[in-house]
Amino acid sequence: MTKSFQRITATENAEVERPSADKLISGDPEFTTWNIEDVDGLYCGTWRSTPGKWKIQYDEWEYCHILEGHSIISEDGGDTSEVRAGDSFVIRPGFSGTWEVVETTTKEYVIRL
Repeated sequence: MTKSFQRITATENAEVERPSADKLISGDPEFTTWNIEDVDGLYCGTWRSTPGKWKIQYDEWEYCHILEGHSIISEDGGDTSEVRAGDSFVIRPGFSGTWEVVETTTKEYVIRL
């Protein structure tokens, strides 16, 4: 049975990974993800990355709220945005570019397929 209310605590069941070699541009970033929800194409939780830069390609919608750190998100042939603690933004399907973590960054996210 699914709970109608769930308190968010990102302390257990962390998944740790790194970008694949074909996406890595610089550094040795390590991603830690605490998935809170994964149901019917909706995903949310908390994500943290150590410094580095890699290629990104989005096929889904993602809302992000930066809790700490400093990152630079650059769109191929387009704008570059610096994000820091307190910033919120949406990345839409079709976005292609790079994500560079300058200072270890933690975000809360909601993804909709």
